[in-house]
Amino acid sequence: MANEALSYRFDDFLLDASNRQLWRGDDRVNLNARYFDALVLLVQEHGQLVGKDRFFDEVWGDVVVSDSALTQCIKDVRKQLGDDAANPHYIETVPRYGYRFIGPVEAVHSEAVSPPVVAAPSTGRGDLPQAGSDDHSDDDAPTRNAEQVPLQAAALWGSAGALGGGFAGVLGGLLYGSALAYAPADAGLGTASILFVLLSLNVLVGLVGGAGVSFGMAVVGWVTGRALRWSITGAALGGLLVGGGTKLLGVDAFNLLFGKAPTGITGGLEGAVLGAALALGARLGGSPDAVPRWRPVVGAGVAGAVAGALIPAAGGHLMGGSLELLARSFAGSRLQLDALGRLFGEVHFGYAAQVALGSIEGLLFGSCVAGALVMARRAWSSSSGRDRR
Repeated sequence: MANEALSYRFDDFLLDASNRQLWRGDDRVNLNARYFDALVLLVQEHGQLVGKDRFFDEVWGDVVVSDSALTQCIKDVRKQLGDDAANPHYIETVPRYGYRFIGPVEAVHSEAVSPPVVAAPSTGRGDLPQAGSDDHSDDDAPTRNAEQVPLQAAALWGSAGALGGGFAGVLGGLLYGSALAYAPADAGLGTASILFVLLSLNVLVGLVGGAGVSFGMAVVGWVTGRALRWSITGAALGGLLVGGGTKLLGVDAFNLLFGKAPTGITGGLEGAVLGAALALGARLGGSPDAVPRWRPVVGAGVAGAVAGALIPAAGGHLMGGSLELLARSFAGSRLQLDALGRLFGEVHFGYAAQVALGSIEGLLFGSCVAGALVMARRAWSSSSGRDRR
């Protein structure tokens, strides 16, 4: 920020820019690092309009945020100053353009003032900071703060992703179950039984996959001290670990129960590809706070559909392909997928059906998980009074 050698007085406030402190009389006012920078910018330019782009350039720098992040920033600064947006004494809103500091400001040299020295309370790694607080005294030493990830937010993020994956599993189970249950077959299984088995299997896989991808993103955000966002690395690692672990358990279970197991069923690689595609598509659509909020959901769904089609095209298997492998691995299996193949113009369940169904699976998984994460992010922001990138 410019003019960091100066401090500023307005009413009973002292804004010490060089020491990055805001005082009201003898009481220190807590503002997180970016919100403090925004206040300094406004006060330094008092009486002048500060446009939104300037806030984004000088306060957030290379970090891409939505207008809602700036809105929340000004809201929090006003709260700490005791200002009223409807009848402002300090910060005036210029609709669609930016903000202006309208309070009386006196610039003084920092060495001419002696603010009280008060030890700032420390917070532990798992502490949930107060709304708007930030203990960043050193930008090179990240701490847990209002713009970073409390454990509660990470847990909510991961759990929401699991539920989103479970909902995708419901839709996928209904798709597979309905197609097979009403297809002519001599298997002897009842319609309700087929629906129940395939619905349960798809929901279980969806829950586990959604949890892996979303908790992967949440853990990366929490460990690195970065805000919850569409972490491609975290999503890929989460999908890889959960997919690989689930495949190993499944193979072991088949070997234990039946003495053999199918090879090539969906696993870690497919999970990593779907997870990375979901995060990439959602990121291209916008941040979890994007307006309109459907943009990251659509982005994740489209990217998931593309990845879901490419996986079987490259020789991998998602749910449809894995079911076919299971049916072929056990003589006398009652699972017949030819009816699904006929839906896509094939006599048997083949390449075209796998690609088409893989695309549908990817679309459902990407959009449902991203939608659940967006809703969880909104709920967290509303309940905590904070806006995260």
